[in-house]
Amino acid sequence: MNKASYDWCQLDNGPRLAVATMPHAECASFAIHVPAGSRDESDLPAGLAHFVEHMVFKGTHSRSARDLTFEIENVGGQINACTSEDQTTYEGRADADQLATLAGVISDMVWNPNFPDAEIELEREVIHEEITLYRESPSDHIGDLISKALWGDHTLGNPISGSAKSISRITRQHLLDFTARHHFRNDIVIAAAGPFSLDEVHTIIRPLLPKNFHDGSRPTPFEPLPTTMNIVDESRDTDQLQLALAWHTPGRHSSQRHALRLLSLMLGESASSRLFLELREKRGLCYQITSDVSFLHETGAFEIHAGLAPEGRNAALECIHAEINDLATRGPADGELERAKRLAISQNKQALESTASHATWAGECLLEFGRIPHPLEWRDQVLAVTRDEIQSIASQIFSGQTPAMAEIKPDAT
Repeated sequence: MNKASYDWCQLDNGPRLAVATMPHAECASFAIHVPAGSRDESDLPAGLAHFVEHMVFKGTHSRSARDLTFEIENVGGQINACTSEDQTTYEGRADADQLATLAGVISDMVWNPNFPDAEIELEREVIHEEITLYRESPSDHIGDLISKALWGDHTLGNPISGSAKSISRITRQHLLDFTARHHFRNDIVIAAAGPFSLDEVHTIIRPLLPKNFHDGSRPTPFEPLPTTMNIVDESRDTDQLQLALAWHTPGRHSSQRHALRLLSLMLGESASSRLFLELREKRGLCYQITSDVSFLHETGAFEIHAGLAPEGRNAALECIHAEINDLATRGPADGELERAKRLAISQNKQALESTASHATWAGECLLEFGRIPHPLEWRDQVLAVTRDEIQSIASQIFSGQTPAMAEIKPDAT
């Protein structure tokens, strides 16, 4: 692991600053984590947070869109952004001596966007094409369908990009109001990684901060309804079947989160996982099978996705339920948990090979947990998970509720 030390401070006027100091790094990463995403769109057009993310690249009160791009790329850097259900992240990477450039441009984008009317209409078309492209890929679109099946009418069930109808309703005032409400929250986290100290980053960021921040607000919490099997399906001109199952899980603050991560590795995240070996390698029922677990503040989701021939549907479902029931009643087989732990720790080590990943680690940990644990602490917690804990969470998830289901299947004609 590229050795890093972590530190953070509360800035005078609101946000927190997290820094991963990496003395021998040649690059710098800088990010602003805004704790708001698609789940914060109650009574607002779906896709608004994602629309804001796109529009901050279209110019500020002092820089045009061209200025933003060229100022970063003229020094060999790059900037990007991402919207999830509960967070929007604006981040950039460049040579270590360009941290001030990264911080200046990204801060300007986040806190001073001007949302030109002409650019709003152009970007509306771009996002519409993005939505269309996503919908036309069944393996991608199944993700939106299973979210709808799992979360129902809650904002968590909406596509992050919204729909063609919802983005047509977004106005400049929507963008201004959403930015004013969420880009100036005092629970924002600013993160940086590279060969510099907390004090050095503080000196750079301090003059870039707005004068005033305000309290943030948590979105409407998710409360699951009594257990029912919610099914969402679509038919289209395709030869393949896309199938997804999903269960509610505890959230990111649960002590069971490490067991859930290992459970997913054992079930479907690798070539040695149960579902891959049984459905793909042994029975040839599918060409793609995977599982994943995602965590939010108060809840989470465990998902299984498969792509297969329609005639294999029932046999695939039978195999999936056989494997999850076996884990729920008998727990991991000999050596299975140890292999999953080695995979999890190796993935963590590989991920932390760049300044960007260390900035993400520092920023997201501080945002979500109020502290920055060293990766070694996380690895120790993973190593401490027992077979009984795996069986317990598998029983809780798979035996305690009926899964949501989504399908994209061939037309009957």
